[in-house]
Amino acid sequence: MIGNDVIDLRQSRIESNWRRKGFIEKLFTDTEKQLIKDYHDPEIMVWLLWSMKEAAYKIYNRQTQVREYIPKKMLCSIITLEMHIYGLVSCNGNKYYTKTLITSQNIHTVAASISEDLNNIIEIEKKGIIKTENGIPCLYVSDNNTFKDVSISNHGSFESVVMIAN
Repeated sequence: MIGNDVIDLRQSRIESNWRRKGFIEKLFTDTEKQLIKDYHDPEIMVWLLWSMKEAAYKIYNRQTQVREYIPKKMLCSIITLEMHIYGLVSCNGNKYYTKTLITSQNIHTVAASISEDLNNIIEIEKKGIIKTENGIPCLYVSDNNTFKDVSISNHGSFESVVMIAN
């Protein structure tokens, strides 16, 4: 299964004051708050962790068919902080593996329920996509009359539609 989230950093600065009272406390665990505090650019860490939570939540929602606001139940940990940032998000016994790319303009995180799938995620065009009765996007493949999981994310000037290539 797949999820993704993209954050337009310019837009986030206009829309969200992450430094306002209660913002960090409402969304992040004590461990995550420490990561934010210790990172050389706290704003980037805020949005990195948030994008990890959002990407993982899209898989969680697809698995459970339950829509709920649970950012503090989505527990983030960072595995590597290099060009691509690898992480893990845990929620209610489920594990979601993440891969994030940060540029000067945006943060884009993809998530998969199987770690090996992170290497097979591709970006696709937004055509042929339908939504289930629960609003979950799928790509209809007419060649074999099947549906493939996709994830759609947009924020500000950025949009990403991804799927796992087989």
